[in-house]
Amino acid sequence: MRWPSLDPLLALLGLALLVVGLVAISSASIEYAEFNYNSPWFHTKRHLMYIAIAVTAGFVVYQVPSSIWLKTGWAWLFAALILLILVLLPGVGKDVNGSQRWLPLGPFTLQPSEFAKMAMVVYLAGYLDRQADAVRNSWQGFMLPVVVVACFALLLMVEPDFGATVIVAATAFGLMFLAGVRLMYFIVVLGLSVAGLVALIFSAPYRVQRLTAYTDPWADPFGSGFQLVQSLIAFGRGEWLGVGLGNSVQKLFYLPEAHTDFVFSIWAEETGFLGASVVILLYAALIGRILWVGRKASLASRDFSAYICYGVALVFSGQAFVNMGVSSGLLPTKGLTLPFISYGGTSLIVCCSMLAMVLRIQQELRQPQPKSARRVL
Repeated sequence: MRWPSLDPLLALLGLALLVVGLVAISSASIEYAEFNYNSPWFHTKRHLMYIAIAVTAGFVVYQVPSSIWLKTGWAWLFAALILLILVLLPGVGKDVNGSQRWLPLGPFTLQPSEFAKMAMVVYLAGYLDRQADAVRNSWQGFMLPVVVVACFALLLMVEPDFGATVIVAATAFGLMFLAGVRLMYFIVVLGLSVAGLVALIFSAPYRVQRLTAYTDPWADPFGSGFQLVQSLIAFGRGEWLGVGLGNSVQKLFYLPEAHTDFVFSIWAEETGFLGASVVILLYAALIGRILWVGRKASLASRDFSAYICYGVALVFSGQAFVNMGVSSGLLPTKGLTLPFISYGGTSLIVCCSMLAMVLRIQQELRQPQPKSARRVL
């Protein structure tokens, strides 16, 4: 299999977001890198290395037929579960700002929550394909994936990683809804899940503080509302066309995490409403194209491939919406990466791998469906 057989539009949209990310990270991290590492291009070089690794990982994933993912979905789920447990072990997981979300691997770190999103999509796509009748017609068939999601959510909350919990749960429920689960089952479990999330929010004072800061950040502009206030200032300074690449003021240690969670704010400041709109349109086009591939797979009776596409689209759209919503004050502050753009190796590798799976599915749709026996769980 070779790269020229890729869907050109899908590949170009992914590449465009990677380029935007490289430019945005380079600009947003210069002063921070100079101050902390005595090298203004420290993060740029590392991000380039992450991109190279991520593209290589995507190339490898592209070589794997979707039938292999169908047969090994349970193994990826088990691997993700082991990683989520390992990161919580004292002395194994790395604690940063009170959150234990990273596994140190020499000079690099692995974030299991990112891998868990991909593993959950692959497992659920296979389960919904094999157990379609049980999911739609019996309570037991519906509850098995719900229990799996609950286990993952519990481990993610212990880290704690509330943002990843929401994305994993929302993606899982979205896939089950698309699979045609009975509406009554869906409403009952969804209602209980939402009630549980609300309880979790009010169980931790810092989450309540973030919620109140989101509703009125100016009430405490130098405390709980500081990040959002500085982010909104960045958006305001950008106006229509921005202040120019490299000319952001907010990245000069005013806005914390300028090159990670709030990189979209710096991009909006430097490129303005026009630049922010371009990024939003790129995401809309990418997600729309993935959904189009999923629809083609569904019409070709390749349900597993369709669910993979729908799951990837849900992850990308959910993370992009939350990240940009947080940056612009539409949603409470929550640390979630912006797919293909934010600084972080694990996120880039997972995003490129998931996009490669969709590219492989699109390539397979051009070929006759292979005859293969499906196992039932």
